Amino acid sequence: MRRKPVVRAGLSALLVLGALSGAGGALSSAAAAPGSAAPAPKAAAEPAFASASAPSAGLVRALGEELGLTTDQTRQRLSQESAAMKLEPRAKRAAGTSFGGSWFDADSGWLVVGVTSAKKATAVRAAGASTRMVAHSAAELDAAKARLDKKAAKKAAPAGVSSWSVDPRAGSVVIHVRRGTEHDAAVRAFIDDAKRSGPSPVPVIVEQATAQVPTTFAAGTVGGDPYYTGNVRCSIGFSVQGGFVTAGHCGQAGASVSGWDGSYIGAFQGSSFPGNDYAYVSVGSGWWTVPVVLGWGTVPDALVRGSAEAPIGASICRSGSTSHWHCGTVLAKNETVNYSQGAVYQMTKTNVCAEPGDSGGSFISGDQAQGVTSGGWGNCSSGGETWYQPVNEILSVYGLRLHTA
Repeated sequence: MRRKPVVRAGLSALLVLGALSGAGGALSSAAAAPGSAAPAPKAAAEPAFASASAPSAGLVRALGEELGLTTDQTRQRLSQESAAMKLEPRAKRAAGTSFGGSWFDADSGWLVVGVTSAKKATAVRAAGASTRMVAHSAAELDAAKARLDKKAAKKAAPAGVSSWSVDPRAGSVVIHVRRGTEHDAAVRAFIDDAKRSGPSPVPVIVEQATAQVPTTFAAGTVGGDPYYTGNVRCSIGFSVQGGFVTAGHCGQAGASVSGWDGSYIGAFQGSSFPGNDYAYVSVGSGWWTVPVVLGWGTVPDALVRGSAEAPIGASICRSGSTSHWHCGTVLAKNETVNYSQGAVYQMTKTNVCAEPGDSGGSFISGDQAQGVTSGGWGNCSSGGETWYQPVNEILSVYGLRLHTA
């Protein structure tokens, strides 16, 4: 790199090395489930905040503004969500094959786990989570969605279908249909086929999405703290040992990458899109990596301390080079997004806005890395929804180690 690090430009700007990129885009939403909710286990006190450090005042203020919470409510929610992230793997093990999915309930402040067995419900509550009896296990729900994915891989889903996912709260597969296309013959055929799918059909819920088409958030070259490949600007997601991860639609393997100042950073070592939307870029030539996500002056720059996965319903924030820092909540997981370039699988959906130029940027919950921005719909003036590619899958595929503080 050709400049000396200075205050913000040095440590922080290097992680997002010049900052995140993308293309413009569209998105959609999810629903609820049968069964009886068991009371949350009695605890001596609020769950302890699981992070290595308390959230900054800036983060608390910004998140509170986005979610309509007071400072005390925001701090309490972050503490509860952090505890839920740590608890989820243990609760899932306790549920075993009875596991029907999990989500964070903001009203109670507890992790809720769907279970198909009353005996396993007792074990899950003993582990510390609340439970809800459900008709279908997560494995059954995922299998029903996988059948849709397989059919879409053989024959592209109609453009009127924007996405589909499993909603553990509803105990169903949810298909999101673009407004105005509900009665199209191809859309109706896709929905009818989904309802007939499998030996033991899982309920299918149809929800109306925006009239817009989901798109990626790549953009032409503009100013800011970007990285560039060709005439596309994209945002860094997270530093890993030897480079950073970002969105696959930002560049193909072998493509050269330059930084905010035009100097050479490295090259795409791997890239996948569609099907997936992730990539790994090597870093060298005087550039280096740091475990930081830019707060863009809205909040202090955030240190990355791990990649524990936030549950559905948890709060989450995004950093990108165009629209900077915005927050919201996790709406759905394992969603298939029907982009015009082809379907992308196993995405996580949020109600956080994004704009062209934000692709590849960081999604973070507390100090835990979550994923890299893929696409969505809307903007940060009128609102919208955005999907991200979960970071742990990217680390696993490329054998990478997250750079943490």
